[in-house]
Amino acid sequence: MSKRLIPVLVAAIFTCSPGCRKAPPPNVSALVNGRSITNADLDKQHQFQFGQMSEKPSEDQMTYQKLELLRTMIDNEIMLQRAEKLNLMATDAEVDAKFTELKTPYTQEEFQKQLQARNMTVEDLKNQLRRDISIQKLFNKEITSKISITDKEVTDFYGANKTSFHFPEPQVHLAQLLVTPQPDPNVRNLKGDKATTDEQARKKILLLEARAKGGEDFAMLAQNFSEDPNTAANGGDLGFIGESALEKANPELRRMVMSLQPGQISQPIRTQEGYRILRVISREPAGQRELTDPRVQQSIRDQLINRKDQLLRAVYYEIARNEAKVTNYHAIRVSENWGKK
Repeated sequence: MSKRLIPVLVAAIFTCSPGCRKAPPPNVSALVNGRSITNADLDKQHQFQFGQMSEKPSEDQMTYQKLELLRTMIDNEIMLQRAEKLNLMATDAEVDAKFTELKTPYTQEEFQKQLQARNMTVEDLKNQLRRDISIQKLFNKEITSKISITDKEVTDFYGANKTSFHFPEPQVHLAQLLVTPQPDPNVRNLKGDKATTDEQARKKILLLEARAKGGEDFAMLAQNFSEDPNTAANGGDLGFIGESALEKANPELRRMVMSLQPGQISQPIRTQEGYRILRVISREPAGQRELTDPRVQQSIRDQLINRKDQLLRAVYYEIARNEAKVTNYHAIRVSENWGKK
């Protein structure tokens, strides 16, 4: 068994409750507060996430994938149960609206092929949407709505980062959504969503374009679906980039960016890494930006809100895990079979 698998397996086993030493039920991967995540559920999610990979994974790779995926499914189940207790479950109207939005970029035939490739039915997709929307409503109520930034925090941030608000040349503040066609274990968006082929990547970026231009929050889309491990957690924020750096990277890209007004979103762009959508947040001329500038204050507030949101989500997850009774039967089976080798 690979060295990479060992810490994942150990972590999975030691997060089990004391009852997890019981004989694992043959059809259950995990219990979360008494509710089952079945082997069929895990297999279906694995097919959804990894079924389109061009190369079949090794036994160790598949074991690692399923352990990581089950960990995410357990977390999602914990969050869903919390949403249920707070009466935050998505309504049928919310699910239907999101379903219609997802279908929009596709023909009926293309949409059915997408479902079939992932071994999903319409009912499976709607169930997944209900879970996703419900959990997002939970986060909005329990975390985002409670975040506030004081004037002192803004002032202190500016004082500690004043040099970053001095621009030797005109700058463009950009955010991005990135979708790559290659399998990458470092992708860590909130949904664990990953394209593994060029066709999947192209379809996914078109869907994200439709959602972004339809008014959905760009930063949240990036956190949920962007495949750039360096910027997804920060809402896709690339920071301020000098015009000369854009020109050096790609003159055509610079011309496209310069044609956009603040708030506008680009069409999907094919780059070496994959497909990108860029959003121009603001433009800044050369010189020092003072704290009295409302744009500086808003930029700082946005950064601080995003930092707190990410921190509080991590804390919320940890507390929820501590309060949940989780039995990871899949990890137990892997451990037992490993001992027999």
